[in-house]
Amino acid sequence: QVQLVESGGGLAQAGGSLRLSCAASGIIFSINTMGWYRQAPEKQRELVAVFTKGGSTNYADSVKGRFTISRDNAKNTVYLQMNSLKTEDTAVYYCHAEGLYDSGSRLIDVAYWGQGTQVTVHT
Repeated sequence: QVQLVESGGGLAQAGGSLRLSCAASGIIFSINTMGWYRQAPEKQRELVAVFTKGGSTNYADSVKGRFTISRDNAKNTVYLQMNSLKTEDTAVYYCHAEGLYDSGSRLIDVAYWGQGTQVTVHT
């Protein structure tokens, strides 16, 4: 069973830093994209930073220059280093992975979400 387990959220002061981790297990599909989304209260879930299939990265404009996504392939773990935090970064952060599962007879699109980790930034 595929599991994405986030950790590292918590409370931070504006201008401070936090580092999120997402450990993936049970991966039995070819990953196309893997990264981070967030959802603030009463707002839609939005992309924060992801690795694409080609290995490049995409960042939301609002976090460029402040957040850095990285990964350790040996550990199947993706990280999100968040610096210069702002109060508007407050949200639940979700790890996400999607790709193709080979059933033997056809390729199936699959996508998984972690349970989310709360990040709260205060002044």
